[in-house]
Amino acid sequence: MARLKLEFPADQFCFTTHLTVRVTDINGANHLGNDSMISMISEARARFLFAKTGETAQGDGPGIIVTDLATTYRSEAYARDQLCFDVGVMDFNKYGGDIIFRITRERDAALIAMAKSGFVFFDYATRRVTEMPKDFADRFERVNWID
Repeated sequence: MARLKLEFPADQFCFTTHLTVRVTDINGANHLGNDSMISMISEARARFLFAKTGETAQGDGPGIIVTDLATTYRSEAYARDQLCFDVGVMDFNKYGGDIIFRITRERDAALIAMAKSGFVFFDYATRRVTEMPKDFADRFERVNWID
């Protein structure tokens, strides 16, 4: 099976947040577990969307739903490590795009993981995927568009 490679242009990252690895995030191998990393990525995504849109929950318009998540691990993280999550967006299309993540350890700048989360806009009233709102796309002028 081919290995997944995630590499992103540095200029696509437009937000940074920090999270601490908790003791409860540690697995049997004594490092940050995959399930906990996914939870941390979800938290970083929520902080990013709030910072960029100011929205915390479903309003009258469409919302974002995650369609997929790809993660590559580069180094281990341990309890009490402070992790830096650089977050951005890329590959917009008519309905959504990708939220990208670069996760590093603060004390030594070690690259811990890279991740890419696909998303689409979803109209909860009609239960259907809907077009990306123009005001959302306009917040990210550096983002590339794909057909």
